[in-house]
Order: sequence, then structure tokens, then C-alpha cells
Amino acid sequence: MAGPDTIISVKGLVTRLGGKLIHDHIDLDVRRGEVIAIVGGSGSGKSVLLRSIVGLMRPAAGSIDVFGEDVLAMNENAMRALQRRWGVLFQDGALFSSQTVAENIQVPLREFTDVPQVLMNEIAAIKLAMVGLGEDAASKYPSELSGGMRKRASLARALVLDPEIVFLDEPTSGLDPIAAAAFDQLIASLQKSLGLTVFMVTHDLDTLNAICDRAAVLVNKKLKVGTIDEVRRDPDPWIQEYFAGPRGRAAMRQ
Repeated sequence: MAGPDTIISVKGLVTRLGGKLIHDHIDLDVRRGEVIAIVGGSGSGKSVLLRSIVGLMRPAAGSIDVFGEDVLAMNENAMRALQRRWGVLFQDGALFSSQTVAENIQVPLREFTDVPQVLMNEIAAIKLAMVGLGEDAASKYPSELSGGMRKRASLARALVLDPEIVFLDEPTSGLDPIAAAAFDQLIASLQKSLGLTVFMVTHDLDTLNAICDRAAVLVNKKLKVGTIDEVRRDPDPWIQEYFAGPRGRAAMRQ
């Protein structure tokens, strides 16, 4: 049974894509206030798990509870109310190219609230400052930003409704090591200051070692969960290659 601090509970999840089994009865409890990383090889279903939890994909079997509510049994109105309590940063940022950064950040405000435009502008400016972007970024278009700045703008949009959970899909993907480390520290700082629960899909060993409390590793369609040290000691060949290979050893030494 999920504990009182459990904010996400996945039980017996079975997922298929195109007839192929991706998840075979996996379980996962996410605790309030933790940073948990979902790790696995290419095609193991990391992003599929995230998308299932936020209601963008429907599993073949199993249950998904968020804030104690059954995501799979919700009607549209209930799901919209739940979506206000989390923010999502997709792997490519998913910013609208035809809108300015400020307009992108304001999209959830327009969708879920009736906040007047003047206040939306103020909120966007506050969120930009929170993620380390200057006022001048508000009027720029995504194409005018560096990769790291686009990630920060996307994070500002994910935070605009003051969520309790933030879902991050490969947040440091495509960033150079310096920008990736800076983004890791930004996430860690925001998690502490805002009391966020962070659910992160990543392959970045530096991120794992720097800011994550636990890891959930997708291997052979199953999920192995524990602290970084606990997971690292698992004898599974893929886990050993991932954590104990040259890149894993280098990340540990930092």
C-alpha cells in the first residue's frame, strides 16, 4: 500500500505500443518532495511512463493514482483540474515557434485561468526571473534563444501555474556539459525553494549523481527502484554497464 507521503502511485502497469510489450506489470511510488529519475536504455519506455502518468497515453492494464486520484478513471473536467497541479517540460521544449517567450509561458494561464493580460505579463516576468532569464527574453522568439535558454523558457512555462509536481523529459538533452550542470543546479534550487516533487526522465549520469534522491531503472520491461547507491549495486548486466562503465565511474568521481 502507498505510504502517506506518496504523491504518485503506479501499480501493475502494462503498456503496449504497436503490439509490442513495453512495461510488464511495473510498480512505482513517488514520494512528495523527492527528485526521482527514470533511467533505461533507448526504447525501454521511459517517456512512455511519463506520458502515461500525465494522461497522454493509456496503458493496457494497471492503475495510476496522482494526489490519491485515479487518473485512468477521470472525466475531462477532473483531468483538467488535476493538470493544473503539475507542470511538464518535454524533451524538445515544445515551445510554439510563432509565439514569443512570454506568450509561450502564458499558454497554461490562458488555458486554465481567466487572469487579465496585465497580470499574465507580470507572472511571465516573475517566472523568467525564477529560471534565470532576463526581461529581454520575454519578447524574443524560441529561434532567437540558445538551447539552454529554450530549456529555461520551457521550465518557466511548466512552473507558471505554481505546480506541486514537475515532470521533466530529458531536461539536459542537447546541452553542453556547462549548460547541463547549470540546469541541474537550477532544478535543485527550485525544488528546494518551492518544495517541488520532480519526476525526471534522464540518461545523464551527472544529473543522477548531482540532484536525484532515487532512481527507477527500466530493464527488461520491469522497474528496479532505489537510491542511486542501491540501484548501482544491482547485478543486472545493463545496470552494471550503465553505472560502472567509464562514463559512470567518471560521473561518480565528480
